[in-house]
Amino acid sequence: MNLSKLTAIDRRWIFLLIGLGTLIPILIPIGFPVRITPPVRNIFDKIETLGENDVVVLSYDYGPTTAAENDPMADAVLRQCLLRKVKVIALALYPLGGLTAANSSVERVTAEFPDLRYGVDYVNLGYKDGGQASMKLLAEDFAGAFPGDTNGTPLADLPLMQRVKGARNAQLAVSIATGIIGEWWANLINAQYGLPVAVGCTAVSAPKYYAYLEAGQMLGLIGGLKGASEYEQLLIDNYPQTRSIYSNPMLQSASKGMDVQTIDHLIIIGFIVLGNIAFFAGRRAKQA
Repeated sequence: MNLSKLTAIDRRWIFLLIGLGTLIPILIPIGFPVRITPPVRNIFDKIETLGENDVVVLSYDYGPTTAAENDPMADAVLRQCLLRKVKVIALALYPLGGLTAANSSVERVTAEFPDLRYGVDYVNLGYKDGGQASMKLLAEDFAGAFPGDTNGTPLADLPLMQRVKGARNAQLAVSIATGIIGEWWANLINAQYGLPVAVGCTAVSAPKYYAYLEAGQMLGLIGGLKGASEYEQLLIDNYPQTRSIYSNPMLQSASKGMDVQTIDHLIIIGFIVLGNIAFFAGRRAKQA
């Protein structure tokens, strides 16, 4: 067998294999084993300690460009809160987070809980501009930061918002973030008010957040698709009813994304190995 011919493989075969490696795991989830890491488990365990009278602030601080990574973790955190009947205040400090991410996620996940009531069990406040300057205001007085919710309803007309004056009165804040907004929550909300803060971020942003973890300014971190898939696995392990949700072929989930990444990476590694074998075989044949 002339191994050197492997260097002349038609690239269309590579494209075909990558395409199949992407499509098949989406249609037929493989479910590779997931090892749960402490930063992810810490967030899950914290929410598990909360009950019906507790409140989580869930901030959708990302837009469509990172939705593939951020949507699954946002949905998973919201789903766990609603399963435990923990009250949720959704908002966004990223412009497109309020228009797209928060609205889509809240609508998508709350549809699974028809018994929960908007304004009582959860609210969506929408986007707040002003960046870091607005965070002190929303920490102390939601009504001062948001004239109304995303539908324009005054906060005074929402029973949940009558119970919680500001973010500082919640039990946990979770920022699902792109860029540096997650750092704002650690630097301003945790440092100044002592509110426990957790962050979900894209994989490329995850390394910088470990300094906050080590400093105790964050209790946990969901990093990229890998972290989101861990969170989904924790949900499945602790709430078996969610298994049917995550096995739905129409649902975008981190677990499917990790299956795709794993298969495609193996295909790429395989071609790299074959390419090196072919290269050295060809060089040896020339020397012979």
